[in-house]
Amino acid sequence: MDHTTLCVLAVVFLATLIRSTFGFGEALIAVPLLVFILPVEVATPIAVLLSITVAGVVVVQDWRKIHFGSAGWMLAPTLAGIPLGIALLSCVHQNLVKAALAMVIVAFAGYSLLGKRPPELRSDNRIWMLGCGFFAGLLGGAYGMNGPPLVIYGAMRRWSPQHFRATLQGYFLPASIVAMAGYWMAGLWTPTVTRYYLISLPVALPAIFLGRVMNHRLRGDAFLKYVHVGLVCIGVLLLIQAFGP
Repeated sequence: MDHTTLCVLAVVFLATLIRSTFGFGEALIAVPLLVFILPVEVATPIAVLLSITVAGVVVVQDWRKIHFGSAGWMLAPTLAGIPLGIALLSCVHQNLVKAALAMVIVAFAGYSLLGKRPPELRSDNRIWMLGCGFFAGLLGGAYGMNGPPLVIYGAMRRWSPQHFRATLQGYFLPASIVAMAGYWMAGLWTPTVTRYYLISLPVALPAIFLGRVMNHRLRGDAFLKYVHVGLVCIGVLLLIQAFGP
């Protein structure tokens, strides 16, 4: 097995474990590291195929824990936000927009880490669901990071770690399928992508099940701290991208 393949397998295992444990966060690991060893047009479709795999397995395992109403209401505005996110890529002020989004994410997560609990939504609030879904599409279309708005909504709903993980996968599964269809139509789903994906499955599948075990051992307050740390990391990454070369 060559060095490139070994590196791909290591990245896939780590990213899949994080995604399966917390329900999000693989965008911090998979694509940024894979692009060091693979072209971005190969790395990104691989990450999306792995997203479909993780979400599919979790949905089958834990479908009873999915808040289908929340996932469904957030998915529709996501599809509207994606084209605007893509448009941001050609906007002359995109770095300012990216920095503003990053600061909002870091402020929310930092506020929570300092012991200040965010406002609680006691039931599904359609305005919040539509808003979080739209901004998830915006971030996903522009920067490939759908997660933060969905994570903020789940934290405000005080979902348990198990419901949090399962509901996010109920959202990510159809969203990732739509994204993969777009890559296929654009000619980016190549034999190289398929080969690396199939090679990665023997390490991705154990990582999914190990992540489930770790998720079920987490408790509410500790889980939320990890979630907010993940949000801070995402925000910092966006800031680096905004002000970097």
